[in-house]
This record gives sequence, structure tokens and C-alpha cells, in this order.
Amino acid sequence: MRVLMGVIKDRHNTYYALKTVPAKPKGLRTAVAIELNNGKAAQANLKRSLGTKDIREANIRAKPVLAEFDRIIARAKARLASTSVPSIKRTSLNDTEIKRMAEWVYAKALAWDERIRFGGRDEQARIGDEIIRLEGSVETPLIPPEQWPARGLPRQVFQENRAELVDTIRVLREAAAMGDISAVQDHVLEAMWAFNIELDEHSASYIKLSIACLHSYLRALEDIERRNEGITVETPAAAKLEPAATGEGGTLQDALEGWKRHRARPKRTVDEFSRSVEMFVQLHGNMAVAAIKKKHALDYRKALQDVPRHRTGELLRATLPAQAEWGREHPDEPRITAATINKQLGGVQSICIWASDNGLVPDDVTWTDPFSKLRLPEERSERTSFEIAELQALFNASVFTEHKFPLGAHGAAGFWLPVLALFSGARQAELGSLTAANVQVDAETGVPLLYFVTERARGKRVKTDASERVVPVHPEVVRLGFISYVDERRKADGADAWLFPSVSPDRGRAGVPAWSQWFGRYLRASGVTDKAKVFHSFRHTVKDALRRGRADHEMREALIGHAQASSVSWGYGANAMLSRFGAAALSDAINRISYPGLDLSRVKPLGVPTRTRGKTKAT
Repeated sequence: MRVLMGVIKDRHNTYYALKTVPAKPKGLRTAVAIELNNGKAAQANLKRSLGTKDIREANIRAKPVLAEFDRIIARAKARLASTSVPSIKRTSLNDTEIKRMAEWVYAKALAWDERIRFGGRDEQARIGDEIIRLEGSVETPLIPPEQWPARGLPRQVFQENRAELVDTIRVLREAAAMGDISAVQDHVLEAMWAFNIELDEHSASYIKLSIACLHSYLRALEDIERRNEGITVETPAAAKLEPAATGEGGTLQDALEGWKRHRARPKRTVDEFSRSVEMFVQLHGNMAVAAIKKKHALDYRKALQDVPRHRTGELLRATLPAQAEWGREHPDEPRITAATINKQLGGVQSICIWASDNGLVPDDVTWTDPFSKLRLPEERSERTSFEIAELQALFNASVFTEHKFPLGAHGAAGFWLPVLALFSGARQAELGSLTAANVQVDAETGVPLLYFVTERARGKRVKTDASERVVPVHPEVVRLGFISYVDERRKADGADAWLFPSVSPDRGRAGVPAWSQWFGRYLRASGVTDKAKVFHSFRHTVKDALRRGRADHEMREALIGHAQASSVSWGYGANAMLSRFGAAALSDAINRISYPGLDLSRVKPLGVPTRTRGKTKAT
């Protein structure tokens, strides 16, 4: 009978199954080792004793074993494909990266030794048999796992491991003396895999990294030898990748997931914070929050400062270290702004603070915010208030005086969003999210009120907690027909009707984002050519008007939706604001908004527009 392909006989005439792990794609052998969790840097072959000298029985037993080998390699390929490997091969590493990767090699070796040395019978029952069968030895275990002590090593295993270690150290010392970095090639590749880095093997940094890993691995073996002498050598936390093993609490990724589950968040905020955390992890790895120090935060900021502003193609998809390296190699390219850097710093900072407040940092760990006082000075925003002449030019335009609505105006939204913004200072998205139910009349004073609130089920969200507020409707807005407009919308579609359906949150980018582009073009066409003047300029304009009208500082901040120290004790939200200030006082503050020299007499009050043959007609 012929033996199956992949079945080989050892020197004791016992059959075993053998499958060579392909060398390509690059990293597959490392991925197989990770899949097996056997402590090796790479796995070139999969071997397993079939436990028989009978060829017929060997062929029968080999089929499921070889099939399992195929599944292991398939899972490793899937792991390799799903891992975000940089699209750009790097040609250099900074000293911090090399140091951390070498430390990881050292710590990982000690962590594996600790696991074998102290794991005992239970640990061997989980991994020992697979390690012995798959790491290349065809000999039966020196001592079966069930005969191991509950903790520690059997003396015979200890003595054999000790003798093998002496030989390995001798070989590594000789390699170090000869400058032979190939002796730790697998460890270098595994470190690059762990840190998601693809480095040019012909670069100076690759040689520097290999030398550092050689020294670190040799130092680890020497420290394992010291352990064999009964000397205590602690395993650095860098190798203990799982939170349960570190004793340092949850990782940054754990904190991000917990923060997302804690309560509903605006998608834009979730995306921004997730991106910030992703970039930090690309640079430093998925660290325990408690282990993040000021140095890590400073290195993160420095890397961000090197990122080019304009990124396309592979550079756009590259990791933070790769983008920063490209930026350093192209010093004349403009960098991302301080505001963008501060946003990324703030994203990771917020997740870390949430982790500290929610139990992911152990109580016995002294932790301070490593991102404190790291914000960069920002250029003053070019966006500023409208001049009276600019407001006059805008509101003399045909949208307001003749109700001629271009398609991009989205009907009544083209009229009411600027008018409401001029007398409330509300943001575009806040106004576009208004429903008929958000306009209510105070029972005691008869003052009409706008409620800016969150309704997650309908996609209505505000920017911050302080943005949930109540703002009285200005008399000029009432004069222009807003209350009648709201009543008509309520009659047409009920209390939950969107006031401006074509720009409501459920329209996505076809709503407010598209409307915003139209408004920018219309503003310029109306004669407001200063590019610093945008829709957001209404907020600055209202702030100036409230200040000019000498409205109470705390009240005007509340009306605009800015957080204040007093909000902590009074609480956030429209109802809390109404209870604190009262509708009458809030109305008095809003009524102080005036624009001397602005003539709105030509602005035509607006009823409910209807659509006729694709065009909007005012009623």
C-alpha cells in the first residue's frame, strides 16, 4: 500500500503527518504561529505524530489531521488578509518605535517562559500537547501533561529546558559577536506584525531594529537563565497584551467600545473618536489606559504634527506612523492644522477620561490625564460676524423679497433658516431638525419658544449637552409669519411634522449638507464676497447683538448653547434652562437682539410654500 502524500515515517518507524506552511504570502508563517498560540515567532511546518507504525492505520488517521492543517493555514490567511497592513512600505523608524518593538520582543519571551514555568498541569492540558505535536518534535512528550504538578515544572522537564537554554544562549551570543542578525529574523518579523508595520528589509532602520531585537532577545534568554537560578525577574507589562493579564485594567480599545455602548452618540462624534483611537493604536499599540503616560501623548502629538494636509491614494490609507514619516521626508508639504491635531488629541483624551470614570483604570492605580495641557495654539477662526451692509444685501435678495426659491434652497428652508439664525444664533443642523412639536407657547407668559432637543429615534441630535436648550421666538420672526408657518405644517402632517422636510435629518447628506452648499453660493451671489462670512457667521452676529443689548452674560451663553461652570449644578437641557431663567427673562434677552441700520421692510412674510410642476410657489 502506498503512503498518502504528507505522511512520513520517523527514525522509530512511527508515521507522522507533515505539511509545509508556504513562505508566501509574506507573513503567513507568522500568522500560523499566532493562530496556534504556541509562542513561536513563525511556523514553517505543521507536524503531528499519528501514533502508529501501520501504514494502513496511518493513512486513515492522516486524513483528518491534514484537513485540520489546511484549516489552520486557511484561518491564518484570513487573519493575514483582515489585518490592516500599511499600504506604504516604510523606509525608516524613529528611535521610540525601535525601542518599543525591541522591548516587546524581550517582554514576550519572558511572558512565554512565565506561562510555561508557572502554568503547571492545567496550562499544559490547554496548550502543552499542541505545542509538543506542532512545533516540530515527533518524540512523545517527556512527561505527559496529566503527570505534571498543579503548578510549576517537573524536574526532568526543567533540566532539559535548562540545558537547551544554555545551547541557545551560546548560539545567540556567537551571532551577536558576528553581527548575524538573521538569528532573530522571525522575532523581528513578529514584532513588525504586532505593531502593524511593514519595513523595507534593505533600509538602515531594518538593520537597526534587527540589532535591537537581537540584543533584547539575548537579554531575555539571559534573564530566563537567571530565573533558572531562582532569581526573580519580573515580566514587563508590554508583553501581556490582554487586560486580564496586565492587572492594569482595560485597554484603549476596550474604553472606546464601552464609551460607544454607554449611550447613543452622534455618528460624526463616534467616527471622529474612533479614528483618533485608531491612529493612537497604530503608533503605540492597544495600550492599557492606565499605562498611557505623558510621553505617549507627546509622541502622538508629534506624529500628528508631521502628517501632511493633502493625502491621496495609498498615503490616505496609510497608518499614522507611515503618514508622519512621509511628512518628514517631504518637509515642504503643508501639515494638518492645529485645530485638527487638537481634535485628534481631544478624541483620545475623552475616551481615556471616560475609562477612568467608568472603572477601566484600577482603583489602586494613580492616574492623571496624560493629554492635559497638550493642545496647540490655534489660528483664530476666520469666520466672523456679518456687517449690516452684508445682511442688507442678503435679505434684499429675491428669496426673501419675492419668495423665488431656487431648487437648492429647498423651498421654505431657504427663507426660514437664515431668518431664524439671525434672531436665535442656532446652528444649521439644529434649525433643519426642528419639528412642529419643537415650537410651543409658554402657558404663563404666552411667549412662543423653540426647543432644541435630542430625539435619537428620528436622528435629531445636538452638538453637546449644553446645546439642548430653549430659545424664545423673536418678535421680528413672529411678524414675518413663522408661527403661522408652524401651524400650517402641524395641520398638514401632525405635531411631529418636520418644519423643513427637505433638509430634515432623515434626508442625510441630501438635507442640510446640500442646503449649506447652496446657501454659500447664494450668499456670494447676493454680494457677500468675503469668504470668512458663512452661515455660522449668524452665531457670531447674534452673540454681538446680545452683548450689545447688554443681556445677562450667563443667560446669553445659555441661549447660544455654550457650556458653563454653573450648568454642572443646574443641569443641562431645555426644561432645566426654563426653570432657572423663566420664559419672561429669556424673552427679554432675545428681544434685545437688534440690528440698527438693517431694514427688513422688503422681506415678504412667508406662508406655507407649495410645489407646482417642480417649482416652489409661495402661498
